[in-house]
Amino acid sequence: MKNPCDLSDLDAFAAVARHQSFRKAADERGVSASALSHAMRTLEGKLGVRLLNRTTRSVTPTEAGNQLLATLIPALADVAEALHQLTSRQEIPTGTLRLNVSRPAARLVIAPLLAPFTAAYPRVNVELVTDDGLSDIVDKGFDAGVRFGESLAGDMIAVPVGSPQAFVTVASPRYLLSRGTPETPQMLLEHACIGRRFPSGKLYKWEYLAEGQPIRLAVSGPLILEDDTLMIQAAKDGAGIAYVYEAMAREHIAQGHLVELLSGWKALPEKFFIYYPSRRHVPPPLQALIEFARLPQP
Repeated sequence: MKNPCDLSDLDAFAAVARHQSFRKAADERGVSASALSHAMRTLEGKLGVRLLNRTTRSVTPTEAGNQLLATLIPALADVAEALHQLTSRQEIPTGTLRLNVSRPAARLVIAPLLAPFTAAYPRVNVELVTDDGLSDIVDKGFDAGVRFGESLAGDMIAVPVGSPQAFVTVASPRYLLSRGTPETPQMLLEHACIGRRFPSGKLYKWEYLAEGQPIRLAVSGPLILEDDTLMIQAAKDGAGIAYVYEAMAREHIAQGHLVELLSGWKALPEKFFIYYPSRRHVPPPLQALIEFARLPQP
């Protein structure tokens, strides 16, 4: 039975194949080219197969070498990531954490975390930019963003954060007294509704459930806004019916300034997600925030 291969020799083989040069791979690893060449011959002897084609001008993997690399490279990356995660947990998170967050996510999910998080990690500086558009967080230099899951690109890593958020349909008692109360979502089409426009220019269609099936309505009215606080104020003033985050309207409903409508038709609540571009080498401040956000908050 042949001797088992040393992981460092396999890593060295991957380095030689990547650089196609013993000298460059040796410089990277801090050894001599002759020592690296000897190690590769020893590895080939253990495996009983030639892994590298050597000429005076180049070093390239053989067919067997390429087959080994196809499995070896992702395996070595996984080992490196596991070691990085282990050492990252031992580090005290330090540095700046840049977040790009939609305004509702900032108010409902991130704002309650800021004080306890910065108290728990005093060496981390949080820079938060509120942005309702779908900005490219990589291009703009952010470590992560926070949005609803349906807004995220498929190549992003997404971690749920906070409680599920529902929307409610609300209007002031004064408006309902003068215009009547809609009993079904379709009746909203006969009312003055306060529209929501995204930064992209697209108008949001209000969402409901009817016997488990989704309904999306293109409502109309005298106002089109982009901020829930303004929508709530306009609804309280009698300008029309608004469709806003329940958490932001709850106090106004309790005080009698707004009345919830169509409660039996509400769409299912959704969660916000912290998202970032890769699992590889997650910065310690971001890893700390992800783990902190998963903890029950007082």
